[in-house]
Amino acid sequence: MRAKVTYAVTAAVLVFYFVLVGSRGVMLIQSGTLITVTFGIAVLILPVIGIWFLWKNTQFVRDANKLAAELDAEGGLPVDELRRTAGGRIDRDSADEVFAKRKAETEDAPDDWRSWFRLAVAYHDARDTPRARKAMQRAIALHDGRPVQA
Repeated sequence: MRAKVTYAVTAAVLVFYFVLVGSRGVMLIQSGTLITVTFGIAVLILPVIGIWFLWKNTQFVRDANKLAAELDAEGGLPVDELRRTAGGRIDRDSADEVFAKRKAETEDAPDDWRSWFRLAVAYHDARDTPRARKAMQRAIALHDGRPVQA
């Protein structure tokens, strides 16, 4: 729940920022000189890119949460079998062991979104966020029946 609140607050702050920047861009365009119009258009591009990025991330999180809920209903969520340090951090060797198991599971069933979901969790636990995101995107595509990029 805490993560959802943090995400919502961050998204609201970003939207406020986009509105503020967008209004400045419009003000520059309304000034009417060649330089201010050029800068105004350039400034308006930033909120458009930001809104697109926020929308894509929101879709990704929503889709990943949908898969997690479905996997939880099936009783297939990965069990937390990771050792932790005294400070509560995940032990790197433990994360590597679980990762090896999840990778083998995914190689055995490459078209199963569930194995890709569990692999994404293992990547995340191993602190490999870019690969975790790619694995989750693949799980989402497989679940939705969309073509999967190699």
